[in-house]
Amino acid sequence: MDIKLLGALSVTENGLSVAPTAPKPRQVLALLALHADRMVPVAALTEELWGQHPPRSARTTLQTYVLQLRELIGEALGRGQDERCTAKDVLATLPGGYRLASRGGSVDYREFERRAGAGYRAMDADDHQGASRRLADALSLWTGPVLAGVQAGGQIRMEVQRLEEARLCALDQRIEADLRLGRHRELLSELTVLVNRYRMHESLHGQFMLALYRSGRRGEALGVYRRLRTALVSELGLEPSAALSRLQGLILATSPETAPPPAPAPAPVAAAAGAGRRLAMR
Repeated sequence: MDIKLLGALSVTENGLSVAPTAPKPRQVLALLALHADRMVPVAALTEELWGQHPPRSARTTLQTYVLQLRELIGEALGRGQDERCTAKDVLATLPGGYRLASRGGSVDYREFERRAGAGYRAMDADDHQGASRRLADALSLWTGPVLAGVQAGGQIRMEVQRLEEARLCALDQRIEADLRLGRHRELLSELTVLVNRYRMHESLHGQFMLALYRSGRRGEALGVYRRLRTALVSELGLEPSAALSRLQGLILATSPETAPPPAPAPAPVAAAAGAGRRLAMR
């Protein structure tokens, strides 16, 4: 089974889609796919579908959705040659929940994490060329927002936020690697879009300031700092970080070509803790 979540939901078996069009069964499949090969408790599925106030018929209705998914899986399995595998093997009932088995197929978000991890290791080893290439390779797996078009409850929203933060960390580090390779002019158009999308993400703003300054656009680099500071103070009551203020001082007083680059983004696991300040979106 091949699972793609980094964009529109796609779950295929033997090349045939098993994703239903009805919103609720699609929501169930999405949550199972987010935890492929792991048991998802009935309580989590119920909360995802109905929040804190499920109807009395919630368990029976959930079982109906599972049966609908198994029908689609069974049709897809019929195209294969392995008659030993049934729909109940792929979407298994376990004590307390259900498990969707990938059975060795591709799972795009896990492949993203694998490729991004290789990029982070290259960055730690000061292999900036390798880091840029590997992180760009990881980011190429994204075709749009996570689970675009899927109705999302609390459980799915939490996982989507986690994956989006992981993507942003990989993007931040790929840009950092490119800056260290002297690609500041090539980054300007991309960073222009990013700082408008992530209006209070300090690391991206610092990278944009550095790229502008190294491209001979000192006034614009200082303008980026002023706009960020205005947004942080007016919307969050916060001043820019010490690292970003230090970069502003370096742009005012000396040559950023010899100055240390902006502080790198936190590792994906820790990044979520700072998301409130760094990920405020327009």
